[in-house]
Amino acid sequence: MTTEDYKLLQPQLPKQPGVYQFISEEDVILYVGKAKNLKNRIASYFGSKKHQMAKTRTMVKHAARLIYTIVDTEADALLLENTLIKKYQPRYNVMLKDDKSYSYICIKNERFPRVFITRRIQRDGSTYFGPYTSRTRLKIILDLVKNLFPLRNCTFNLSEENIRAGRFKVCLEYHIKNCLGPCEGLEAEAPYNDKIEQIKNILRGNFGPVKRHFQDQMQELSSNLEFEKAQQLKDKLMAFEDYQGKSTVVSTTIRDVDVFSIATEEKLAFVNYMKVVNGAIINTYTQEMVKNLDTEEADLLSFVIPDLRERFNSISPEIVVPFEVELAETDLIQTVPQRGDKRKLLELSEKNVRYFLLQRQKEAISHVRKQTPAERILRTLQEDLQMDVVPLHIECFDNSNIQGSFPVSSCVVFKNAKPSKKDYRHFNIKTVEGPNDFASMEEVVARRYKRLVAENQPLPQLVIIDGGKGQLSSAAKILRELGILDQITLIGIAKRLEEIFFPDDPIPLYINKKSESLKLIQQARNEAHRFAITFHRDQRSRNFTSTELTSIPGIGEKTATTLLQHFGSVKKTRQALLTEIAEVVGQSAAKKIKAYFEGKGDEEE
Repeated sequence: MTTEDYKLLQPQLPKQPGVYQFISEEDVILYVGKAKNLKNRIASYFGSKKHQMAKTRTMVKHAARLIYTIVDTEADALLLENTLIKKYQPRYNVMLKDDKSYSYICIKNERFPRVFITRRIQRDGSTYFGPYTSRTRLKIILDLVKNLFPLRNCTFNLSEENIRAGRFKVCLEYHIKNCLGPCEGLEAEAPYNDKIEQIKNILRGNFGPVKRHFQDQMQELSSNLEFEKAQQLKDKLMAFEDYQGKSTVVSTTIRDVDVFSIATEEKLAFVNYMKVVNGAIINTYTQEMVKNLDTEEADLLSFVIPDLRERFNSISPEIVVPFEVELAETDLIQTVPQRGDKRKLLELSEKNVRYFLLQRQKEAISHVRKQTPAERILRTLQEDLQMDVVPLHIECFDNSNIQGSFPVSSCVVFKNAKPSKKDYRHFNIKTVEGPNDFASMEEVVARRYKRLVAENQPLPQLVIIDGGKGQLSSAAKILRELGILDQITLIGIAKRLEEIFFPDDPIPLYINKKSESLKLIQQARNEAHRFAITFHRDQRSRNFTSTELTSIPGIGEKTATTLLQHFGSVKKTRQALLTEIAEVVGQSAAKKIKAYFEGKGDEEE
């Protein structure tokens, strides 16, 4: 990104916490960063270069664009940044390690489940709580859980068969009262699973029963005058209450949901998607769409929600949306929140999609300013003709004849709004007799595009026919028969009023006479006409030359060509001496030629 790119983006940057991403032209994420204030942090990349590392300057230089996601707090930015770095592993990021890599509490999906800290989430049916920003507090919580509910920490396969066979013996953890010995069958599965459910309640924030349990224990210890142990238990309880095992990104009331919001403008629509798993935002994405006329926002959401859920492998049973939409999944719960945590999530999504829309609008303005004249003209032409693609490759056809004699056609090619003369083609009409422009156009268009299709060459995006509805219909008929009419925009231009016609549409299009796009169409039409006229004159001249010499009895085309190559013209051949002509074509032919011209001279006198 250049400093000019940043200046165009800078007014739209929010002064809020968030995560930003530098992205290359190949759509590869180069760097993910976090910020307490996005506007100030991003500005630091485009200020003084003196104190920047060489890698930072290189990264900014290679970046083509920048996107960002707004969050509520700096802690949220930390969590989201870490998730994105782990997922995409950007080239210019330093991978976080150990205590800087956010952790989860895992309750393993196994018989007599273990509870432990992990940084890896595996799709094996285990239950995960987190991520947690403070590993120190996380250890306090886990120690508290284990003190309250003694659990095993070994990795043995405690199946019924293994336990009955006596394959395991209790270890030191049993003797120091950290485990109740399920490996030898000293603890049954049902009470162990009851403890696991209580631990899940704690991690979800259901503290009422746990607090009462603590208070009863502290009361008992106080009654027994064990004040030191009571104080230790109180300290752990206070630390537990203070942290509560969550950050603002992780919600204890929300499980797995997908959040969608939408923002639209005249031609484009943007849908923001936030994937929430176990109360944490693990992915955000904004889908850009081209709007059709009169497309409602509800219809756009109905179209894009199934696509995004499939793309991100979401199985969430609930979606949060700004309004109800029609979906094929009838059992999917739709929530339009008015308050609470889900409303905050929806507002966060809406904030992101609005900023994304503003950023795109700013980029569009920047792109227009950067466009070359050719790009500007072609995009204007695309809009005027309502084309799906920019007409980088244009071809224009014109016929030329005089009362049906020497009928020819021309095809001129424009690439990037400029004539590509090496691609020009001219055609002698072979199958049409007399002045029939419609049939001539059919023949030429068929010959041109049958060859392109057969040779698998690229087709033009726009084909212009110099003529009115009749010639346009002839061209459309051929393109339809070839099965390529839907791949090409075909128009005809009538000379008198510069009307633009489309196949099967009786109402012409009038483009502003001062428009650059109309001038480009006129330039292509005029160039096709010039090229056709030039070729037609050459054909007439060549025909006259061959008639003058080959009309001499006993002189064929080969002899006539030899004479023209030697003398340069019919006039110089006529003025040459008999001996000079004889040296070129022989004595016999020379006598016939001189006799012809001498006789013609007598007639002219």
